[in-house]
Amino acid sequence: MRTIRRLFVLPLMLVTIAASPAFADLPRQSADGASADQHLVAPAQLAATVADHVAQQDASRAAIREALARPEVRDVASSMHVDLVRAAAAVDTMTGADLEQAANAARTVNQQIVGGASTVVISTTTIIIILLLVILLIIAIK
Repeated sequence: MRTIRRLFVLPLMLVTIAASPAFADLPRQSADGASADQHLVAPAQLAATVADHVAQQDASRAAIREALARPEVRDVASSMHVDLVRAAAAVDTMTGADLEQAANAARTVNQQIVGGASTVVISTTTIIIILLLVILLIIAIK
């Protein structure tokens, strides 16, 4: 029984040592001597994609802040008793679809007000109200 145990223990120890993390981190070599550890996406491309995503979120937040700083938006918010300081603070916590939805509404408000579309007062006011409601809903949910 003791001999059989020794016969099983030795191969088991060798397999355990070979599978340990110390040996797993060694780079593998292919037949031509090149490293077999290759990334599916280059680290530089990954960093550029992340930087683009962050820049897009920053641009969306800037559009929302610009819309919230407009006097027309402040007038509508005060008539609705909305705290713009709290709404502006919520912009920093917004992400994903909520951020894009609010940014699209803010860009529409910014374009209509800057473009001088004074004949579209009702739709501009409606968009401003929608923007404020989206931000308030996000605040209420979080």
